[in-house]
Amino acid sequence: MCGITGFYAFNDSAKAHLTKINQSNQKLFQRGPDSGNVFVSDQIALGHRRLSIIDTSNAATQPMKDKSGRYVLIFNGEIFNYTQLVEKYLQKTWERIGGPQTHSDTEVLLYLLIDYGTECLEWLDGFFAFSFYDTETCEMILSRDRFGKKPLLYYSSPDYFAFSSEMKALLEWGIPKELDYTVLYQYLQLNYIPQPQSMLQGVAKLKPGWFIKLNKNGFADYQPYYELKTHPEKYSQYSYEQAQQKLIEHMDTAIQERLIADVPLGAFLSGGIDSSVIVALASRHTKQLNTFSVGYKDNAFFDETKYAQLVAKQYKTNHTVFSLGNQDFLDHIHDVLDYLDEPFADSSAIPVYILSKHTREHVTVALSGDGGDEVFAGYNKHGAEWRVRQKSWKNTLVNAGLPLWEKLPHSRNNKLTNTFRQLHRFASGANLSVKERYWRWASFNAPDEVNVLLHPDARKRVDKAVFNDEKASLLSGIQTEDYNEVLLTDMNLVLLSDMLVKVDMMSMANSLEVRSPFLDHKLVDFAFGLPSEYKIDGRLKKKIVQDAFRPMLPEELYNRPKHGFEIPLLDWFKTDLWSLIDDDLLGKKFVTEQGIFNVAATEGLKRKLHSSNPEDSHATIWALIVFQYWWKKYMAD
Repeated sequence: MCGITGFYAFNDSAKAHLTKINQSNQKLFQRGPDSGNVFVSDQIALGHRRLSIIDTSNAATQPMKDKSGRYVLIFNGEIFNYTQLVEKYLQKTWERIGGPQTHSDTEVLLYLLIDYGTECLEWLDGFFAFSFYDTETCEMILSRDRFGKKPLLYYSSPDYFAFSSEMKALLEWGIPKELDYTVLYQYLQLNYIPQPQSMLQGVAKLKPGWFIKLNKNGFADYQPYYELKTHPEKYSQYSYEQAQQKLIEHMDTAIQERLIADVPLGAFLSGGIDSSVIVALASRHTKQLNTFSVGYKDNAFFDETKYAQLVAKQYKTNHTVFSLGNQDFLDHIHDVLDYLDEPFADSSAIPVYILSKHTREHVTVALSGDGGDEVFAGYNKHGAEWRVRQKSWKNTLVNAGLPLWEKLPHSRNNKLTNTFRQLHRFASGANLSVKERYWRWASFNAPDEVNVLLHPDARKRVDKAVFNDEKASLLSGIQTEDYNEVLLTDMNLVLLSDMLVKVDMMSMANSLEVRSPFLDHKLVDFAFGLPSEYKIDGRLKKKIVQDAFRPMLPEELYNRPKHGFEIPLLDWFKTDLWSLIDDDLLGKKFVTEQGIFNVAATEGLKRKLHSSNPEDSHATIWALIVFQYWWKKYMAD
């Protein structure tokens, strides 16, 4: 796991930027604290920061060249099947060059690209982002893993192409800093930025499962090598019982592959089904697994550590609970805000940051349950979507109660008000089309609410036609009544732009590699070939996962509400963080002078925060705080 950055100058005037390689590379230090090196030629600068995981020797440092010196690779990620790829594709290559120089997956990828070019991308089992350069032909290939676990941002102009693992390193190349108001409009709805967009005009994220080819003239090619699709007919021959057994086999193989490391390894254990499944299977293949949980000692409603401890006890793991109070979270809010180089307002990033920080004190690699909910229908919204499609009398009753649900207090902070919130969201989305309902339930704010938030001048700079096109693209996977299409949309929106961004940024801020067995592409392909009724029905969400692994897990994990990974922002905003809101980031004077937000709307939000019915005002305020902090740090100059 590492960080990469690079620059391709297409003309002489752009070559002056090549000297910025070291400062750009240094911005990625936390992604790779073990070493940092650069490669610079007439037109190219490549930088790499290394977090040593497989083959920790100096021989495996990057940028890595082949024996001839013609080819150069910078690589971020892991290729889990690299030994099998050697056996199948590189035996003659090793004979020709006298054998490999390292035991690393990086060298394997280097020679696969030399011998097979982009054809080899579909053979790779892992997660990655890389740049491969041929010094003779001056061709560069950049690519990203199938589901976007590893980031790759880029800026392209007629003069040059710049790329990096993070925006902060990309900015060091001197790219223009122009706010994209249409993306801001999206961000204020979703609380994150849907890829491939970024908050800066001209900056994009490479699409997962795609590659770019560049030469001296600029873009030469940009196309996918992989595309996830629904194909429920593919495994429909499996009975439900057979599918459960196949799922166990796929998961066991995925976990085995992800236990390969030359450094200490452990697993996150939240107490939920996904992380518990991973611990149960991983314990088959390692003598004593290290497991880690975060607990909320000041808020029992969110604390699930007792369930994690049941799993740890059953599998005799070396379990560590980081039991944290409000002050622990407050102490790290500025750490999170400082590391974010693009607005990202999923507040659960804070506990992920703290979990990663404490976990890194014990291990360098952690297994995680990321992807399980999106692949197998584990969110509350999935249950709501299933119920909407049943056209029952209960739906009619809930929908008829919309005027009441609108008046009752909504909040995530206790069971009763959270129920009112869920009833209101259900009723408000029930009569929309599938696509519009999906977007509504994925959003914190409706478009008309965002319009009110924006200053009139900023509102004029939102291109609604572009927004509608981008929204349509994000929802294009929903075409029929097949429920798998909802999950496919989750993979392309929620997983890619929220969940994976959160885990990547917060783990890399602490130099921790996180591996996700549920995102093994063979397992995902299997899951999207199953009938949707294997995943969700009126009894269970994530049905096949729960049933397949029930014999392995404590019964107490079942039949309990899903809380998510949240923190009590509402209480903090009214107390400890009120000064940050009222005197600084959302202060009247600053908001007025900045001219992006409607000061009447931000003042109204602050009043709502202190009302008896705060609804999701704290989530919107957090989105605004994150944006304002980022704007002051990166844009105000």
